[in-house]
This record gives sequence, C-alpha cells and structure tokens, in this order.
Amino acid sequence: MSKSKILTQYFPELAKLPALREELVDFCVLQTVPAETIFLEEGSFIKMIPLLVSGLVKVYKEDENGHEILLYHIQSGESCIMSLTACINNQTSKVKAVIVEESEVLLFPSNKVVSLGLKYPQWNEYVYNLYNSKFEVLLEFVKLLTFSKKDQLLFDYLKKEAAVKSTNKLKITHQKIANELGSSREVISRLLKKLENEKKLKLEAGLIIIL
Repeated sequence: MSKSKILTQYFPELAKLPALREELVDFCVLQTVPAETIFLEEGSFIKMIPLLVSGLVKVYKEDENGHEILLYHIQSGESCIMSLTACINNQTSKVKAVIVEESEVLLFPSNKVVSLGLKYPQWNEYVYNLYNSKFEVLLEFVKLLTFSKKDQLLFDYLKKEAAVKSTNKLKITHQKIANELGSSREVISRLLKKLENEKKLKLEAGLIIIL
C-alpha cells in the first residue's frame, strides 16, 4: 500500500488536506519494527516521530530506581504525544516507549513538527485531539490509583489490555503486570486469585482469560 493510501486509511484527519498529505508522503519513511524494540529511551533526544499504522506500543515512566509504570498505549492511527510535546518544547524525552507487537510505522523527522504546526491547522488539530485523548487516559489512571481498590485497578488494567489486543486471553506473567502497575508479583498473584474466585477471570499456565 502506498504511503498516501496509508495516510488516507489510518490518519484521515491528516490526509483530508492534500497539501499536508503530500508533504507527509514526501518525508515519511514506512518501517516495520519488531516486537520488544525499545523505540524511545527516557532522557534521549527525539530524532523521529512515529505515526503508528499497525501494531501496539506501550509508553512507560521510570523512577530513579529504574522501576517502570505503564502510562498509556499507542494504537493504530495514533502517535506519541509525549514525543510531540518534547519536540515542540525542544526537550529530551520524559518517557520510554516499547514496541509490544511487530508494528508498521510511518516515521518523520522531529524537526518537522513545529513547521507542520505553523503551516497546517489540521496538524495542530490532530495533535490537540491526541493530547486530549491521552490526558483523559492518564486522568482515569490517576483516579484508579487514588480511589480504587487494588483488585479493581488490576481488573481494569486487564480489561484494557484485552481491549487493545482484541482478545480475552492474555499471555502475560504476574511479574510483568506487577511491573506495569508499580506493585509486587506476590500482591498481583494474590489479587488474580481473588478475581478468579469471583468468576471474573480464569488462570491457566501463562495465560489469563477474562470471563
């Protein structure tokens, strides 16, 4: 599929203006990135901005001890709002981004972010909508951390993981869940057992099935 058709299908907001679409086609590079690739390191300067065509990316925040907590997912048709914000403010990245599934991405130079905003209101609209979307996700996450019981937080996390992967069967370790929720493996294992007893999920070897 040509880059122009990819933009039209997956990024209709950016493709509806022919001049913006053609400019993106000119300097975007289509690339397939394997799973488990660290796409962006915290503290690094951003050279390329991704427009995710297919696959899945997770964005994390690290503390001073190297512990990570999951902030949000990047899905098809989206970009990394934290990367865009860092480019606009000429800052290094404040997050880490990891390719979870083999992904197709359109990559364009970070130095184009500001010039696109100056030339095309449609680009700014895309960035603002993306910012609002991810900000709402973060607000919901903060609410869960602050006001929800740990079992509800865990179940909401599992449902979100199932939704973004379009399956009710999650192949994920208890330790991985603990890392992403800033908890311990023992606590997660205990809460998963509680949720299983409540008939909300079923635990199998290396697999969590949402009921």
